[in-house]
Order: sequence, then structure tokens, then C-alpha cells
Amino acid sequence: MAKPLSASKLVEILRAEGLTVHEVRNWRRHNRNTKGAWGPMNGVMIHHTASAGTDSSVALCYDGYSSLPGPLCHGVIDKKGHVHLVGNGRANHAGLGDREVLRAVVNETKLPPDNEADTDGNRHFYGFECINKGNGSDEWPEAQKEAIEKVSAAICRAHGWTERSVIGHKEWQPGKVDPRGFTMDGMRRRIAARLDGKPDSGGSGGSGDDSPEPKPRPKPRPEPEFEEFPGAGFFHVGQNHPMITAMGRRLVKLGHSHYRHGPSPEWTDADRQSYKAYQLDLGFKGKDADGIPGKVSWDLLKVPKSSG
Repeated sequence: MAKPLSASKLVEILRAEGLTVHEVRNWRRHNRNTKGAWGPMNGVMIHHTASAGTDSSVALCYDGYSSLPGPLCHGVIDKKGHVHLVGNGRANHAGLGDREVLRAVVNETKLPPDNEADTDGNRHFYGFECINKGNGSDEWPEAQKEAIEKVSAAICRAHGWTERSVIGHKEWQPGKVDPRGFTMDGMRRRIAARLDGKPDSGGSGGSGDDSPEPKPRPKPRPEPEFEEFPGAGFFHVGQNHPMITAMGRRLVKLGHSHYRHGPSPEWTDADRQSYKAYQLDLGFKGKDADGIPGKVSWDLLKVPKSSG
């Protein structure tokens, strides 16, 4: 299960990435956990503050508004590239967004258009506000863009994610425009390079990722191959197959784990209970949520090809 990083672990991985980290007030216990679930974690979301000035922006993100209490994110990235941690737990940053976008983030596939607002993003995303007016002309210093790259890579590395688990607010919630001033595709290329051990600090000026003569892009990663639905009768006591392990790992990543020691090739009640939780999350009820895979839920789960 992609459990949220602890406050100490978050500080550790950010500093290990070479970032300057400031811990703001009581940020380690500052959250909105009383208003909803926090986790399982599925990605990182980038925003701009639509404000200027470090101290005032950090204070705003910590305190929030009367109509929207803080924290408004987990960290604020200033123009110098420093990270100011303001919250640990559920934060009011993502709001409702598109379920299909979340599924693409989980599967790390191409993002669809964000045309719905039906899923709680505050539960599933780490949020980072970047100080910028968001008017399209406010400068994004290279140090700030590099910090966005480092923050995202550090969290992705800690969870075993790729750059495809990093999105902008504008890719999640209809009507949002942040972050404005650079492209998320360009930022994801930077994050991918850092995760591959080849960080590119940019320095071309402007948006930093769309220079007149862009560097060659890395070859796109091949889309994974998925297991075809083997039929409901495949899943029974005594069945032993690597596909069941692969299925269990997908359920764990989605946050539906009733395993004590992790998935195994043998079909057990832990598999059934984990799959039932997944079916309920998809909206199935009654006999359609009995823990036995059906073709619709199986195809959505996207179980990677197993070796057996």
C-alpha cells in the first residue's frame, strides 16, 4: 500500500535530493485529517500560488482562508528554490477532480482530458504550491523549476513511481490553469531524466523546458502489456499462479490491501477481501462486489503480464 510518507521521511528525502528545507511552525501536526481520509497516495500535484512574496505566501498556505482553512498544500517552493513545509496529512489543495485522470496516474499512462470533478484529490496527492503570480509573465527562475523537479523526483523515488505520477492542478480539475508559465510535459521530462540519474538543470531561460532548439527527448517508454481476464472460475481455493501475485500487487498499489505478508501466487481469502474492497471503490455493489474478479473490474485493474 502506498502509505503517506512520515514527516521525518519527507524531510530526509528532500534534503537528500539537495534541497534547502524550512520547517514552518507546527507543520508536522498541521492537517485536515478530521475532514477525510489521507491516503493511499498516488501522485504529486504542482500548483502556483497566484501571489508574490515568500513570507506572505508561506503564511497563506499554512493558515488558509476563513472559507478554506490551511494547510493549502504540503510545501511551498519559493523563487530561490527553497522548500517551506507547511502541512503533513490531508491538505486543501487538490479538491475534486477527474476519476479517469486518477486512474491514469495510478497506471502511469497517458492523461485523459480532465472533464469531470467527481473524485477527492486531497486524499491521493502530495501538493506543492510554487510562488508565482500565475499571469503568464511572472518569471520562473531556474532554481525554482529545478526545485520542483527535485521535490517530485524525491517523492516518486521514495514510492517507486515514474514521472507520470506528477501532474499539474490544471490536469486534474476542470477550469484550473496552474501551474502557468511552463509545461507539465516539459517538467515531467526533467523529472524522468533525474530519476534516470541524468538531471538536466535547464538554464535556457524562459519556460526552461521549451527552448527554440529543444534537446532530443528520450524515447517513449513502451506501454505495459496486461493480463487478459482468465474467467471468474480461475479464482478459487487451491489456485496457484503468478498472475495472482501480479493482481495482488496492483491492489496494494491502489490501497486495497488485506494482506498480512503481501501477495503470493496462491489464491486466498486475503486476495478476495482485497479485490472486494477494489470493487466497492469502483462502485459495484451486492453480488458484483463479492471479491471474485469480473471482466470489467479486471480490465480496469490492468494487471501486468506475469512470467508464469
